[in-house]
Amino acid sequence: MQILVSPQEFKGSLSAHEAAQAIARGLFRALPNAMLDVVPMADGGPGTVDAVLSTASGRRQTAVVQDPLGRPVDAVWGLIDEGPTAVIEMAAASGLVLLREEERDPCRASTYGTGQLVLAALDAGCRRLIVGVGGSATNDGGAGMAQALGARLLDSEGKELPPGGGPLADLDHIDVSGLDKRVRDCEVTVAADAENLLCGPTGASRVYGPQKGATPEAVEELEAALLHYAAVIQRDLGIDVASLRGGGAAGGLAAGLVAFLKGRIASGAELVAEAVGLRERLSRADIVFTGEGRLDRQTAYGKTVATVARLAKEQGRPVVVLAGDVEGGYAAMMGANFDVVLSIASGPLSGAEAQERAAELLAGVAEQAGRLVAVGRFLGV
Repeated sequence: MQILVSPQEFKGSLSAHEAAQAIARGLFRALPNAMLDVVPMADGGPGTVDAVLSTASGRRQTAVVQDPLGRPVDAVWGLIDEGPTAVIEMAAASGLVLLREEERDPCRASTYGTGQLVLAALDAGCRRLIVGVGGSATNDGGAGMAQALGARLLDSEGKELPPGGGPLADLDHIDVSGLDKRVRDCEVTVAADAENLLCGPTGASRVYGPQKGATPEAVEELEAALLHYAAVIQRDLGIDVASLRGGGAAGGLAAGLVAFLKGRIASGAELVAEAVGLRERLSRADIVFTGEGRLDRQTAYGKTVATVARLAKEQGRPVVVLAGDVEGGYAAMMGANFDVVLSIASGPLSGAEAQERAAELLAGVAEQAGRLVAVGRFLGV
């Protein structure tokens, strides 16, 4: 039997690599003769650089950039020799993981550091950029990224807007005359982990704002600010980002990359799947194990688990999903692609304890799932 093990990160607990290794350990205990093909996945968020570099000829690079609140941070990005091509995770510069919980504030968090990573890639000679836009702490529509590259976002007095999503409400006009000229020759692919629009009921502010620290009042302020921002972009740059599918990814950074860098939005999970040869590996597998930290309504918006399951079902492969937490009602949203869904929390646990024991719990539930597979094979079902 050949088993494909292909989870994404368990946010706050395990990297995609660590999660994959934990699942593999559990399966090996139950099915010691099985052949395990371990392929950590990502969807544009943390782990994207490592996933792509695992099969490409390239190396990790480091640049000192600003974090979401303007402090210096060492951010890693990938340089693929063919091209050369840059693989950038916005989360490395502008990610939620860089902030303590009490620091989360999308009204002032900025994507400026992501723009600095783009500059580092340009300085390295890259003219093809893959920008992963998962795991953000921001809701500024990519305004900070654009400012780092030389665009000016000005208020009615001609003053540069301060960082963050909140000040976009004061945007009067956009001046791109100082935008780095090298971006004109770039092919920019936006690896999005979400298909949300910029604004609206499923937009950046209302769906993701609360987990980034926005109060209900701040969510509505950010929503209004992004609506205004989109209107100014359409007027000054001639690009309609409000109706752009996926434009709401990373607090609207995806929309900003389209508006200022002429980027093309694509599924981050699809891009990584292509890079690691996932379809070919699925063709050799008998069963697929995937997983993530929380299976919920956001999973449906282009996340890794949904993509792995869909590709597996295209080839008729059964799919087992292991999750740290499972939101009720998932079956109505995604059940057609999931054969089995298991939570790693087998009893009452605090969130902190579950995170601390995530690898152990994940290996344990993988072992139990593997034993059920073994029983099924014994019974010939």
